[in-house]
Amino acid sequence: MINIKQIHHVAYRCNDAKETVEFYKYYLNMDFLVAIAEDKVPSTKEPDPYMHLFLDAGHGNILAFFELPNSPRMSRDLNTPEWVQHIAFEVEDRDALLEAQAELESKGLDVLGVTNHGIIHSIYFFDPNGHRLELTYRSGTPEQMKQLAEVAPLMLEEWSQTKKAPKHAAWLHDEEFS
Repeated sequence: MINIKQIHHVAYRCNDAKETVEFYKYYLNMDFLVAIAEDKVPSTKEPDPYMHLFLDAGHGNILAFFELPNSPRMSRDLNTPEWVQHIAFEVEDRDALLEAQAELESKGLDVLGVTNHGIIHSIYFFDPNGHRLELTYRSGTPEQMKQLAEVAPLMLEEWSQTKKAPKHAAWLHDEEFS
């Protein structure tokens, strides 16, 4: 039986390895852990030089990037709205989120938010590769989380049948939409 311990790393593509490392170090205080580079892909043996970067996202979480100089410059998936694909990082609490927002803005980043998602509060911004990033803190109560867990299967089944947003958890964004 498979027993997942945690996500080891999540890998994304980047346009410039050095710029990407510098961004994550400067804006999000991540340590640069490891760089791996080869002229061939180990798993497929294809000739395709790459630089693979690993950054410490805290508590054993690793964020990785590949720079692929022989591939066309990357773009985001144009069939997916830019708000969908994102990387979310958790901070301690509201004060930490507001401090992070002020710091990012003071360093020249455009930051959207704070957005109230009922059980979390978030801010959003982009890295130099166009990846949307989220900083968030948990604000949900155990009762709210229990309620959401109970309605999740019902919501999924309703969605699979209708492709319309079920209203079981609409209370999450009542304040945001009022």
